[in-house]
Amino acid sequence: MANFDVVVVGLGIMGSAALHALARRGRRVIGIERFEPGHDRGSSHGLTRIIRLGYYEHPSYVPLVRRAYELWRDVEARSGRSLLTVSGIIEIGAADSALIKGTLASAQAHSLRHEQLDARTVMERFPAFRLPSDFVGVFQPDGGYLAAEPAIDTQIALARAAGAETRTGEAVLAIEPHGDGVRVVTERTVFEAGSTIVAAGPWLEQLFPGLADNVRVTRQVVLWLEPRGGPAPFAPDKFPVFMLESTHGMHYGFPFDRRAGLKVAKHFHEEETADPEHYERAVSAADEALIRTAIEEYLPAANGKLRSAKTCLYTMTQDGDFILDHLPGYSQIVIASPCSGHGFKFAPVIGDILADLATGAPTPHDISRFRLSRLD
Repeated sequence: MANFDVVVVGLGIMGSAALHALARRGRRVIGIERFEPGHDRGSSHGLTRIIRLGYYEHPSYVPLVRRAYELWRDVEARSGRSLLTVSGIIEIGAADSALIKGTLASAQAHSLRHEQLDARTVMERFPAFRLPSDFVGVFQPDGGYLAAEPAIDTQIALARAAGAETRTGEAVLAIEPHGDGVRVVTERTVFEAGSTIVAAGPWLEQLFPGLADNVRVTRQVVLWLEPRGGPAPFAPDKFPVFMLESTHGMHYGFPFDRRAGLKVAKHFHEEETADPEHYERAVSAADEALIRTAIEEYLPAANGKLRSAKTCLYTMTQDGDFILDHLPGYSQIVIASPCSGHGFKFAPVIGDILADLATGAPTPHDISRFRLSRLD
């Protein structure tokens, strides 16, 4: 039996960030991952993730993402690795769409740099788009994307360099309060600690069945395409990250990557509930069509040959906000996320918040929006 200050369960993007934050504070910490970091069974893989300041979901997220930008740059400086690329982001839709209204509300509330563009100006600046005249765009020059798997690897490497331990290929079977601390039972051993951070993503419900009414796992699909006529119009210096809301739903994509292609997807896809142990990982023609229909209408030059496709999982709350809180009645157990499909960008600041919660330190960040009690 091994004793630690904190056990981190799950080493996806949130768990790896928490591990790094705790190790930097000199805590004796271990991270446990049932697969390998960066695996493709959860929510943290897929090569790239969007980062943006003008947050359409709610203006209260902006201070957190501002801090996340600072911490990503700090992670880069400490590791010598490039993780965050600023390409700009163009968000497109009808003037009264949730995406446009919400982005502008956040941008105006926090005095963020942004431009409001009509459809013609969007197409002049980014000629790959084909937009109806009543669409508008909001361009944020500070938007961009993160390298997904390297972001996980880098934080784990920094955590290990600061003294953290890790165990991979080892499933956690139970998390049990034990006196003032906690006992974490894996398929190989038992760990005792003062506290635990549970960043298990889609497996959260299995570890804590009492949360089943508050979270739901959904299946998502991502495509990488070979643009028609070649990739030149989608080169990173000519084409930003985009989000587009239409009658087809919310779609998003990234500049062309010469190794992988042009990544596009539909946010929330079919909102299909999934069991993380038994879900369809193969991408069907229907999955592909759900994404391609909007791409063909609004970004036709992108809609070329399929290079690859993957599934991933969102762990959704009822209201789409995060969960960052202690398990009710157990101050030694911290629930990390679920992030409802929009949390990756926040990882280093969430890691700091989780470290605060796990060690009893006051957090300087407003996390009242993410309390479990709101879902009762």
